[in-house]
Amino acid sequence: MSILIGNIRLPLEASEEDAFAAARKKCELPGSAVKKAHIYRASIDARRGHITRVLSVLLELGSEEAEAAAVQRIGKPDVRLKKPVQEPVPTGTQRLEHRPVVVGFGPGGLFAAYVLAKNGYRPLVIERGQAIDSRDRAVEAFAAGGAFDPHSNIQFGEGGAGAYSDGKLTSRINDPLSEFVLRTFVEHGAPEEILYRAKPHIGTDILKQVVRRMREDIIRMGGEVRFGCALTGIVQRGGALAAAVVDGQEIPCERLILAIGHSARDTFEYLHAQGVYFEPKPFSVGARIEHLQRDIDRGLFGKLAGHPALPPAEYTLSHREDGRACYSFCMCPGGQVVAAQSEPDSIVTNGMSYHARDGRNANSAIVVSVDPSDFPTADALGGVAFQRQIERQAFRVTGSYQAPCQRVGDFLEGKTTRHAGNVRPTYPIGVQYGTLEGILPDFVVRQMQNGLRVFGRKIRGFDAADALLTGPETRTSSPVRMTRLENRHSRQISGLIPCGEGAGYAGGILSAAVDGIGCAQEILQNFCPLEERRD
Repeated sequence: MSILIGNIRLPLEASEEDAFAAARKKCELPGSAVKKAHIYRASIDARRGHITRVLSVLLELGSEEAEAAAVQRIGKPDVRLKKPVQEPVPTGTQRLEHRPVVVGFGPGGLFAAYVLAKNGYRPLVIERGQAIDSRDRAVEAFAAGGAFDPHSNIQFGEGGAGAYSDGKLTSRINDPLSEFVLRTFVEHGAPEEILYRAKPHIGTDILKQVVRRMREDIIRMGGEVRFGCALTGIVQRGGALAAAVVDGQEIPCERLILAIGHSARDTFEYLHAQGVYFEPKPFSVGARIEHLQRDIDRGLFGKLAGHPALPPAEYTLSHREDGRACYSFCMCPGGQVVAAQSEPDSIVTNGMSYHARDGRNANSAIVVSVDPSDFPTADALGGVAFQRQIERQAFRVTGSYQAPCQRVGDFLEGKTTRHAGNVRPTYPIGVQYGTLEGILPDFVVRQMQNGLRVFGRKIRGFDAADALLTGPETRTSSPVRMTRLENRHSRQISGLIPCGEGAGYAGGILSAAVDGIGCAQEILQNFCPLEERRD
């Protein structure tokens, strides 16, 4: 039996042993009753100018007597039973005539394929981009000023867009499969700390290696991964999926998990034209803000900024006014702003950081919510058209893949920026100083201005004149939702299973991975593994 003891507050300098002792005291158990102790969750509370560590401790009990004593404590404040992680297992009995197909190899597709392969279903994975090593070369070449590759970039390729991010694993979902995802990452090389940190992250440098190892495992377990192949359509008969069309070739299948991400716009168009139901979905747009990391540390940690026990400071900010939200998104401590377009002659920014988070600048997106009433067309792909307008206008303004950049002080005063101040931009291709007005819609600019003034009152210096805004940021989430039924199938086509962020059912690495597992479970619950078939 394992029990969790939460809300253990200790000084910053406290050791793990101090935490274990506090946990035993809180549930009134002697040290002899505990077989093993682990830090289960750890965070920093820096509110009100006083910094403490806030911990949850997992105690594994070593005897029936200890378990009987612990049962008396369960249900009391901060003490609960820890249930074991349940792995997905096959329960179906029907036959699959063909192996399942997974389209897209981001977090949703990766975990769908991994669970299927682990349970004997030998999935075929189709990914339009390249394997991580080839993808790295294309991304690095573009960042150095080379040609843009529309097939292999920060949006497309092994690992999806999440492979070039902070590797953040925070999520608003409360699904028991989240722990399975984290443990799978650790088994493939992620740092063990992601199991207990309140805001876990892997870092793009480590995450790419983890993804590669998971792909190697999928292949070892009987799966197949084809890179450089795009889904160009589907075949249906009588409302049921019959085949995937990949670069014009039909691949028969009864189940297809569609995990194409939020930027596969041509695939959206192919599928919509073939009757797959789409609806426009709200998302957010704005720009990346950069500060010196040391200034964010000071703003949040005060005089303790720089203390060796403290991580680089993170923030989450939001402000609502006139029916719209302005908020920070995808905060990357010690990170950099990156070029994240998926189409030529357009500009899209995003943020990333390595595991160490030791870069000079902090960055996050400052974005404003938009909804279908803001889109230029009322059809299902109106949000895509809205994104394209902004991205292409940014390219027209700079005349290149250099990104528009404006100092926050100038942005708040409606002035054109001529040069940077103390904060230097990290966008690798280079920036052109100027204004974001005329690129972002006027209502977005106004709401960002209002939000930045509010955020400056929450974190001292957040609205500092020398902070930089580099934009545009338009890919915060999918602009469409492929609505699905309770069994996760598409509304119109049985056997087609929309999955993850591109389908509008996830919002980050962890939630997309969990959704991918859920989509794989639809197959596990209805069909027996291919390895168990007897022809």
